[in-house]
Amino acid sequence: MKHLHRTASLGGALALFTALTPALADGVAYINKGLVGVGRIPADQRDKFGETFGSGSGMAIDISGWTHDAGIYKGSLWLLPDRGYNVAGTTDYRPRLNTIAIEFTPAAPGAASAAGQEQTGVKATLADSMLLTDDKGADATGLDPLSDVRAAAGDMPMLPVATNGKLALDNEAIVRLPDGSMFISDEYGPNIYRFSAQGRLMSATQPPAALVPMRKGAPNFSSDNPGPGAADPDPKDPETGRQNNQGLEGMAMTPDGKFLIAVLQSAPRQDGGDSPSTRQNTRALVYDASDLAHLKLAHEYVVPLPVFKDAKGKTKIAAQSEIVALSDTSFLMLTRDSGNGQGLKTGDASLYRQINIVDVSGATDIAGGAFDAADKPVAPKGVLDPSVTPAKLTPFIDINDATALGHFGLHNGGAKDHNELSEKWEAMSLASVLDPKLPDDYFLFVGNDNDFLAQDGFQVGAAYKADDGADVDTMFLVYQVTLPGLGKK
Repeated sequence: MKHLHRTASLGGALALFTALTPALADGVAYINKGLVGVGRIPADQRDKFGETFGSGSGMAIDISGWTHDAGIYKGSLWLLPDRGYNVAGTTDYRPRLNTIAIEFTPAAPGAASAAGQEQTGVKATLADSMLLTDDKGADATGLDPLSDVRAAAGDMPMLPVATNGKLALDNEAIVRLPDGSMFISDEYGPNIYRFSAQGRLMSATQPPAALVPMRKGAPNFSSDNPGPGAADPDPKDPETGRQNNQGLEGMAMTPDGKFLIAVLQSAPRQDGGDSPSTRQNTRALVYDASDLAHLKLAHEYVVPLPVFKDAKGKTKIAAQSEIVALSDTSFLMLTRDSGNGQGLKTGDASLYRQINIVDVSGATDIAGGAFDAADKPVAPKGVLDPSVTPAKLTPFIDINDATALGHFGLHNGGAKDHNELSEKWEAMSLASVLDPKLPDDYFLFVGNDNDFLAQDGFQVGAAYKADDGADVDTMFLVYQVTLPGLGKK
């Protein structure tokens, strides 16, 4: 028994040493001190509208209300769900924003959690839900905008609408502003929307033409997920612009509040995004946010997505799922594989779920140039134009780390049970550890998108039961990280 104890202790010590090895990016040493907390919202949770709760496409912590007393942190965060339960096509789910009350008792970095307390460090309670509406106060929808477009008028650009005439939203990321209003990015456009504190659309920003999905020479915002009884789009995929379901998945405000950064999930169609094997060169759009109602594209960079090998040795490209800005030239980026995890009947262990540090300080700024037009690819067939220098990526946190997960009773792959990580990890946000002795330390909250997978689901007036017995909780993983000079670089 003593030998086993020593072996386990050595394993834990090695894991902690690995976690504390600095990640050097642009001359800054960033440190992952390890996983310090886990929590859940159960899959059978209903919101105040009586519908099955789903969240984790986007997250924003209310920093102004974040407190620490006697080892317990308290506060609230906003969780953004996407377009509703849509396994068999999209539905008329009303887009909304959820407010979550948080109580957090972190474990010591690198230490195993106490017996019986493996996943209770984060106590998350649904406090409220608010519907998002269009600029006239009418309901929005999660239905696929198959072919309809609301024409541009005044300051408002053309917008995707469903066949029922409602603004179509597939929300993916959120930035909450000091006045209570918020920026929300979406997949359909892919647009950036600003909503009031009450959830009403105030303004919209359309990306460069290179990202706008085009079919037969016209904007068409369908993602090839038709609603009940609707026909598929023609053609199935856009010819140029964002690929289906590969919109502005990540978005964050710089710490100084001057710039808003949004990143496409993978390369546009004309840049190799028409194939999973060539979609590596995605784009980061950096907007001047001095006028919140009129964002102006200030910078634009090519960001190379990570490449990895699958279980059969085949080359794969990870998709970008969320970002957190560290400065106007660097951000954390969550990238992952797909098709693996709890809630899926098939699929093996995930081979890539990682948070990288992205540095664009030495990258070529392509904003406003020829590559912003759809007919000038920056990476034809996935090969980057030699005149363009991409951003640099530095590995930071491996979400699949078996030792860290094991400390909290979790695992990647293996048994298809409650403690296997689910497929889609898509939300991140930072909160200070509020320790004067550790001024550069933060808690990095990472959340999953549970896809509304439940066995007693209810949405849009109908009950449903997810396939293959899927019952996926919304989960939070919390890491303690050192981010020197955050926002001061």
